[in-house]
Parts: sequence; structure tokens; C-alpha cells
Amino acid sequence: MSTDTTPTIVLVGHGMVGQRFLEALAERGLTATHRVVVLCEEPRPAYDRVQLTSYFSGKTPEDLSMTDMGFIKDHGIELYVGDPAQTIDREARTVTAGSGRVFGYDTLVLATGSYPFVPPVPNKDAEGCFAYRTIEDLLAIEEYARTRATTGAVVGGGLLGLEAAGALKGLGLTTHIVEFAPRLMPVQVDEGGGAALLRTIEGMGLTVHTGVGTQEILTCADGSVSGMKLSDGSELAADMVVFSAGVRPRDQLARDCGLAVGERGGITVDEQCRTVSDPHVFAIGECALAADGRVYGLVAPGYEQAQTAAATIASDEAAFAGADLSTKLKLLGVDVASFGDAHGTTEDCLDVVYSDSRAGLYKRLVIGPDGTLLGGILVGDAEAYGTLRALTGSVPPVSPESLVLPAGAGSGAQLGPSALPDEAVICSCHNVSKGTIRGAVTEHRCTTVPDVKKCTKAGTGCGSCVKVLGQLVNAELEASGVEVDKGLCGCFAQTREELYEIVLALRITSYQDLLDRYGRAGARGGDGCEVCKPAVGSIIASLAPTIGASGYVLDGEQAALQDTNDHFLANLQKNGSYSVVPRIPGGEIAPEKLIVIGEIARDFGLYTKITGGQRIDMFGARVEQLPLIWARLVDAGFESGHAYGKALRTVKSCVGSTWCRYGVQDSVRMAIDLELRYRGLRSPHKLKSAVSGCQRECAEAQSKDFGVIATANGWNLYVGGNGGATPRHADLLAQDLSDAELVRLIDRFLMFYIRTADRLERTSTWLERIPGGLDHVRDVVVHDSLGICDELERLMRAHVAHYRDEWAETINDPEKLARFVSFVNAPDTPDPVVAFVPERDQIKPDLPLLNIGLRPADDILEGSAR
Repeated sequence: MSTDTTPTIVLVGHGMVGQRFLEALAERGLTATHRVVVLCEEPRPAYDRVQLTSYFSGKTPEDLSMTDMGFIKDHGIELYVGDPAQTIDREARTVTAGSGRVFGYDTLVLATGSYPFVPPVPNKDAEGCFAYRTIEDLLAIEEYARTRATTGAVVGGGLLGLEAAGALKGLGLTTHIVEFAPRLMPVQVDEGGGAALLRTIEGMGLTVHTGVGTQEILTCADGSVSGMKLSDGSELAADMVVFSAGVRPRDQLARDCGLAVGERGGITVDEQCRTVSDPHVFAIGECALAADGRVYGLVAPGYEQAQTAAATIASDEAAFAGADLSTKLKLLGVDVASFGDAHGTTEDCLDVVYSDSRAGLYKRLVIGPDGTLLGGILVGDAEAYGTLRALTGSVPPVSPESLVLPAGAGSGAQLGPSALPDEAVICSCHNVSKGTIRGAVTEHRCTTVPDVKKCTKAGTGCGSCVKVLGQLVNAELEASGVEVDKGLCGCFAQTREELYEIVLALRITSYQDLLDRYGRAGARGGDGCEVCKPAVGSIIASLAPTIGASGYVLDGEQAALQDTNDHFLANLQKNGSYSVVPRIPGGEIAPEKLIVIGEIARDFGLYTKITGGQRIDMFGARVEQLPLIWARLVDAGFESGHAYGKALRTVKSCVGSTWCRYGVQDSVRMAIDLELRYRGLRSPHKLKSAVSGCQRECAEAQSKDFGVIATANGWNLYVGGNGGATPRHADLLAQDLSDAELVRLIDRFLMFYIRTADRLERTSTWLERIPGGLDHVRDVVVHDSLGICDELERLMRAHVAHYRDEWAETINDPEKLARFVSFVNAPDTPDPVVAFVPERDQIKPDLPLLNIGLRPADDILEGSAR
């Protein structure tokens, strides 16, 4: 028992459920009235174990973290990382940690989770054998796969087993899956669903062995893994074995202190999650054997138990009598979902089944005699999961047959959120109903999905409900009379995507024509605004070769549509000067060209800086100097780097296999090819790219809009990354691509982004906003689900064929050169405010001059630094 007057709560274990328990304590004000101590065994605080495999798609351990250290500090929580509980003295009410610290408690909460089950086969601990449970497991697997393995075998074909198999395949290993049951995912899917899943996974190049068990791990003379012997007598060659054959409750700490545990494990608790042996001790999550006799291995029931325990400690009424085991997952790129009575165990139930083996689709609904939807299984297409799960337990408003038919087939029905009752649970992770979400909009004035997430926690767990959440928010806003205006601006009621389609379909080459024909009534015949003019200008420029417009942004009407930077084909700086950035494809440059840049910078008195994009930026050019500088650069073989435009900026690269001993592909050659292909491509926002020659990722490709990483078998393509103010790791779109396949997918991805993104929307934001997210983009770009890939490729070919350097176009056109003056009525007069002072052997803007006005000419350092 704690010795001071402040009651103490000790939490043993800091996983996802443990963190949710802390949040529940804070919500009830218990962190203000209690001392809270947390003993965390792992070397890092709580992280998202549900998304563990996303580490292999580019997320870092920090990205997976669920622990806001500000929250821990603000609530005075004592968090001891890497210091597990060793013993519990229930009589003295103390917990002794591995460090030797002893903590007294008034209330003890065990959230020790589970441990991976490793079959008791010979050599299970051999070098090359791994579990698949923690971030440290993944780090070890990644290192061994990179240095010691070419073939991997996963023991277990359940949820984690398939994720582990996907990870090994992504690491470039030939991958086998060994499952003792007669089908994959035997708990979640039936025979038909397992067959559809098997066909799809085998089509990805993985080898599946079902109906056999692991009898022995075979080893080399040095003790490392060489293969597996299976129960049917066959042998399987493998350099690495990953065990993912289920988990068992971690209840040893409870056993050692005399707490009751179940026959098959799990700390026995009542409906309040209090142990039946000791009223001062609670157990939650995967270590607990709930009052209904089950150990729950999903995060949603764990969260419910965490809330129940916190409520009970706060003397509030709460009970955990059981939980919904519905799940929706993306395994190896395949949608798999099950909900309710998925296997049809209810008496007199009926099945409605749709199966398309060619497309890898399987849908089964379980219906009661009275028409009640009891449950179902979805493989290959789980789009309707959110709605169907919410309708479980009720009679759907349409026939069951129409719920399983795909769109366009027969009388397939698409039920919207209006079909759901208010009591329908939308977010099972946090048990949030439709009524609660509606209340967040109508009572708490939430107008966006992020607002509702913050208000209700809906959508902050596994994320499978986010799409339905968005539909509900918009539906409720519209029902409340709030017009959801999706127009680009006050001039156009259409979105940017809709304007793109209009321009493409009708071959409109003029902003004024588009405004007069499709603008809002009050905007037609006007001049437009600063929002839509550059947006439409970008659309016309990106489609110029196809619609018959000039691709040169300073031609005719186009010139008036451009932002300040595009207007002068250079970046405006704070003192009115401009910077000049020539293109250096892939970061590769010959010494002669380096000398040219140095001479130009010296002759014009420019400040030079190496950029993060492997280019050289020259600052301090006056507007009238720009054409003179460009002429020198163009003569030396340079062209515009488009640092000023919403276009491709750079494709960075490492030195790749040409020079680096770790490189597996020629990353420099690929980066140069990509940069020269996509140069000048106008888009909703700037585009950045990089190519890394190996998994060490020196070019930081996963922080780019589209990034490429070399593998032993080709190239992996990542999309939607961002390294700016809101960093985001890119997502893996496709892997092990040939050169031609890589270029084809990038062509499609970029043109689909240009076609559907909003104004000034980076690929990272677009990928998270677009309905269906990465899965939808992959379906469109890789699988051509919309049948538009030929058109996307054609548009890109037109861009490549008609590319012209904007600097060269300008210096060869006397009419265009006339705009490059500071004063139209005194074209030979430089802007007197553009002045500089020396610093570190270069120049910098004369900031005091900008602040207090002009000083005497003798005090000003003009033009070239002197």
C-alpha cells in the first residue's frame, strides 16, 4: 500500500490498452486525485501494434507511437520505460520493478498483454528464428533479411501471419506461409472466403502450405536456419523462420502472486475487470480472462475493458460483459472483414453468398429466419463493411441479395449512412454510435471529420470507420440546412477536379471562356479572383498539349493568370530580388557546369547556396538581370529548374550501385531519367521525388511525393510522402517493378493526382482525403479499376513530347523580355530598395534599408557586391 496520503494507481504494462486506460483516468479526473505509476517493459512507450506492419511501408517507430509525452507530463504520470514489474506482494500491496524500485499501490492494474506462441518444435530458438510481435522483432527481422536471408517461411496463416508474410515479401524474400488449419485465417473466414484469399495471395507470388504443421526447424552446421520439416514429411528450404501462430495471455506475474487464472490462461476477472482473487487488482486487455470466459485479442474490447476499469476505480457504474469481434483488415493488399455471426452458428440461419473467383471476391451474409442480418464475411471487397456491421442485429431496408452484389451487377444496392439507426455502433474501437456522431455535429458544432474525431474519438483507432464517419458528418450538416459548398472559390461552384474534367472534355483553352461558360452567375464576364486564376492556369498548362493550348505560361492570357513567382519564372525574395535555380537532374553535375554557375554568381554578385534538393540556388538577382543570367545558363546547357512553379522540383539520388558498395540498382541513372521525363509538369502543388539505390534510403525517397527505392528485384514505388511542416512517410504503392513498370505507374499516379487533387493540395494530403485513400489509388493506378489508365498514360506522353524550357523560350522572345523591368516607365532604372550588405564573403539583403527606408547612396551596396 502507498505510504503517503495520495492514493496510488500502479499500471503494469504500457501498450495500446494501457495507454487507453491512462486516458480514461484523465477523462474522469483521477490523475488529479491519484498518483499514477506506469511500468513499461519495452524500451519505448505505447505504440500502435495494430499498424505494426506499416513499418515496412516506410513508417518509423516514432510514427507508430501513441504516447503524447505532453499528456504524460501534464497529468503528472510517472512513466518508467524499460523497467518491467518483477514481483507483486499482494499482502503488502507493493510492486517491485526490474530496476529494484518498489512501488506501493492502492489499486493495481495489470495490462501485460500477450506473448507470441512458438510451437515446441526442435531448434525453434535457432539463429534466424523470430517472433512477430514488437517493433524490436521487426528491426531484427529487417536486419537479418538484409544480410543473411533470401527465403523466409512464416508459421501461421492468421492475421499476424499474413502481415508477416507481406513484410518478408516486401523485404525481397521468397516467402512461404505454413498454416496447420485447412485454410488461411480460419477464425475469421469460412471455406469459401479462405479459397478466395488463397487464390489472391498465391497470385502475388507467395507459396501457401495449408493443412500441415511445422515438425522441426532444420539448421546448418553453424546453427542457423536452413529450412523446415513439415508434418506431411516434406521439407522446405528457408533461411529465416517467423513464428506468428497466435498469442497467449501474459499472466505469469499474476500466477506468481496467487491470482486466479483460467485453465488455458488469462487472469480471471469479473464484469468490472476486477480480479476475482483480489478487489485491489484489475486486469485488462489480452492478459485478462473476461467474465464471459473469453480472452479478447482485439484492441476494441481492450479499450472497453480499460474504460470499465477506470470507471469502476472512479466509483462509477460500468460493466464489460463481452464485445463485438468484428474486424476489417488489409492483408497483403487484400480486404478481409468479418462481423457478427460470421460462420452462421445461429439456429435456422440462412446464407446469401456472392463469389467471383476470377476477381478474388467472396461475400457471405448470414441472415436469420425473420430477415435479421446476423453477420457476414467479405473478402476482396470490404467497402460495405462499415454499413453492414452497423446494420447487424436489424432487418436491412433492402434485400440481402442486393447487399452482396457489386455495383453495376444486377440490383446491387449501396446503403448510405441514412439507413443506419442512431444506436448503430460506427466506431467499434471506441464504441461510438451514429447518434453520438450526429450529436457532435448538431450539439457541439463540429463541422469536419477531424472535429468529430477530437470530440468523440471515433476514427482514432483502427481507422476502418473513417469513410462512414465522413459520410455521416456531411449528411448531418446537409440535414441541418448547412450547405456544403465544395466549389473552388466564389467564381466557380465546381471543384478543381470538376473544372479539370470540363477543360479536358471540351478542350477549353481560355480562362475567360471557362469563367463565362461555367462560372457562377455573378462571376461571369468578370475578371475572376486570385484563387481560381492560377488554379485554372495550372490546369490549362498541364493539359496544354492535349487540348491545343500553349504550354508556355507567359503566352497571352496565361501570363495574367500566374502567381508572382511564375510571372517572372523565378522565386521572389524578401527584399524584392529573385533567386535562380537551374535544373541539375538527379543531382549529377559535371565540373565544367559547376564552374559556369560559379562564374555567373561571381559576375552578377549573387549569393549561392546548396539546396536540400541537390541543386545550387543563386540569390539576389534583380528582375532585369534574370534574362541575362538565364542566357548564360542556357548557353552552358542548363534549363529552368522550376523552383518557382507548382511543378516537379527535383529527383534526388544517392550514388547507387555505380559507386556505393551497398547499392543494388543505378539510382542516379533512374533519377535523371525521371527528372527529365517529368520536368515542367504543372500540378496542383509542387512535386518532389528521390531515388535510393538500396534499403539504406540515403536519398530519403519516403519523404517525397513519389519516391523510388531499389531492391534486388527492381524498384519499390512509394507515394504521398512529405518532409515539410507536416511530415508524412510515403506509402508503398507497388514493389519489385522493372524500369518500364515503374515509369508507367508513376505516369499514371501523377496524372491521376493532377486530375483529382484540390488546389494547392500536396500528394500527402490528397492521398488521405481522396475516398478510399491509398487502396483506391492503387486500384486505379495499378489495377486500372476505372479504365482510365490508357488516357492517363496518353496525357503524360503528350506532356513529354511537347516539353519546352521556359527560360529558353523567354530569352528568344523580345516581346516577353519587355516584362523584365522594375519600372515600366523607366525600364533602365533598377529598384533602389534591392540592395545588399556583405556577410561571410557573400551578400545578404540589406534588412535595415527595408525597415527604415532609403539611406544615402554611399551606404548602399548595389548590384554586384563591392
